Amino acid sequence: MDTTNNPILYFDGVCNLCNASVQYVIRKDKKEVFRFASLQSRAGEQILHRYREKHTIVPDSILLWHKDKIYVQSDAALHTLILFGGIYKLAVILLVIPRFIRDAVYNFVAKNRYKWFGKKDTCMVPAKEQQHRFLD
Repeated sequence: MDTTNNPILYFDGVCNLCNASVQYVIRKDKKEVFRFASLQSRAGEQILHRYREKHTIVPDSILLWHKDKIYVQSDAALHTLILFGGIYKLAVILLVIPRFIRDAVYNFVAKNRYKWFGKKDTCMVPAKEQQHRFLD
């Protein structure tokens, strides 16, 4: 696992919505701060194992690891936006909404993501110029 201070966004590598979200983060992250790994990769398996040690339900869509803290569901999405900085820091306001409400909305979308956005047969292969940002 990467032990730097770079945030790592773990994502469902076969989910079209998750892949589009990663592409959005790549476009917005001009300083190349974020690193990425599919949940199906070795790095993804490691973080899921680490998460599973303390929790019974394991996320299957996105997960954010930053400064030795793991964020899941709506917390992962919101903290990703906050880390962009600038106007995106206003996403912190959404943290006042109780997590059970935010996660209910998040889980509804996550549960239907394959039906609404489709699914690939294999994980996304990053563009050559972005490969250095992806963990194995």
